[in-house]
Parts: sequence; C-alpha cells; structure tokens
Amino acid sequence: MKKELIELRINGRAHEVAIESSALLLDVLRQDLQLTGSKRACDDSSCGACTVLVDGVAMMSCTLLAASCEGPEITTIEGVSEHGSLAAIQKAYGDWGGAQCGYCTPGFIMTVKSLLAENPDPSESDIRDALSSNLCRCTGYNQMYEAIRSAIVAERSAATNSE
Repeated sequence: MKKELIELRINGRAHEVAIESSALLLDVLRQDLQLTGSKRACDDSSCGACTVLVDGVAMMSCTLLAASCEGPEITTIEGVSEHGSLAAIQKAYGDWGGAQCGYCTPGFIMTVKSLLAENPDPSESDIRDALSSNLCRCTGYNQMYEAIRSAIVAERSAATNSE
C-alpha cells in the first residue's frame, strides 16, 4: 500500500512520518515514534488505555486515523511531565497507589489532564463521569479518586504560591 508523508505535532515537537492512509494513531506513536506510553488493549475504544490529548481533548488513539491528526497538537503521557519533574497528577498516582499494574495508568492520567484543563475544580460526579471511559482491572478506583483529589489540591497550592 502506498504511504504518504504527514507531519504530526506531538509533545511540542514536529515529527514527519510516512504512513499508510489506514494507519491508526496508536500504531504510529508506538511503532514509528517509539512513544510506547499509550497502550493497546481493546482496539475498539472501550478501555481508554490508549488515551492521548488532541488539542487538549482526551481521545482514544486505537480508533483514530493518524492522518486525521495532522495539524492539532497531540500530547501523550511522555509529554505530561513538567520541566523534567512529574506533573501533580503523576506524582499523586504514585503517592496514593493509583496504579497497581500500571497498564491503564497513562490513559487515566491523560483523561484526568483533559478534565482538569476543562474544569479545574471538578465534583466527584464530574471525575467519575470523566473516568467512565477508562477501565482498570486492578485498583478498584478508590486510590485513583484520592490521587485526583490530591493533585487538584497540589495544583491549587502551586498556583497560589506562584501568584
């Protein structure tokens, strides 16, 4: 099959990749760009393990054509850390045991990043609704909710201290 050259903006950098028109974003990220944080699990957008941000919106890369992503900024879990340090949500997941096996964690973190960008003070219901598109088979979710609440407090504190 004929390949076309496209340019993807991922984690603040431009990447030229030659892809088939049917290439999924998840495959391009993992195979062509070696960005393996986004995980393959269901291939039908029912688990959220492959979640990335496309212009800040959480999307599942296992059903997203790579060619449709030429232009917008794509953020993967590899692009979440801040100046070489863990982002508040990443640190909170570790502190609160929000990740057990860790397979689903990148997708959850990307979904939470999108939620907090849209709504910096989400209710419990908002958090549960946002995370309903992600599946974890290990944690029982309670540690994740605690981690998210902790990250919200940490981000508020950091914002207050920087003012």
